[in-house]
Amino acid sequence: MNKNAAYWIEKLGLSPHPEGGYFIQTYRSDESVRDGQLPRRFEGDRVFSTAIYYLLEGKQFSAFHRIKSDEIWHFYTGSSLTLYVIDGEGRLSRKKLGNAWENGEAFQVVVKAGCWFAASVNDPDSYALVGCTVAPGFEYEDFELAERKRLIKEYPQHQRIIERLTK
Repeated sequence: MNKNAAYWIEKLGLSPHPEGGYFIQTYRSDESVRDGQLPRRFEGDRVFSTAIYYLLEGKQFSAFHRIKSDEIWHFYTGSSLTLYVIDGEGRLSRKKLGNAWENGEAFQVVVKAGCWFAASVNDPDSYALVGCTVAPGFEYEDFELAERKRLIKEYPQHQRIIERLTK
């Protein structure tokens, strides 16, 4: 059977994600880290870790956003994708997630806490099925979707990619 995006969306029970694409949470730790034991950027307790399946169809993208935790992206199947990361110094890096080592792709890519990042599928006629692991665990109050004008004002040198990967 030829597996496509629709196949995985149905088989994994994926739902639309606010930043674009589809997801389902597959893991949420039963244990927590207490508020006073976490860096000050967090308010309240956080579970140790969370994980999701995440799928982007060919022309979809994960819009620029940032979270308060480190996030590890894992490649599973489909096309490779490119993660665009703007670090705290304003530098833009491109990290390829996929299974073609000879093309500079990696099975895992880490996005450090607080960095703005977005992703797009490298083959617009395909899809990318990946996983994302967040520690301390993901909470929506730790998520910020970028506002295009504000991000361009802060990083005018990256205007072209910000315009392409924001809503």
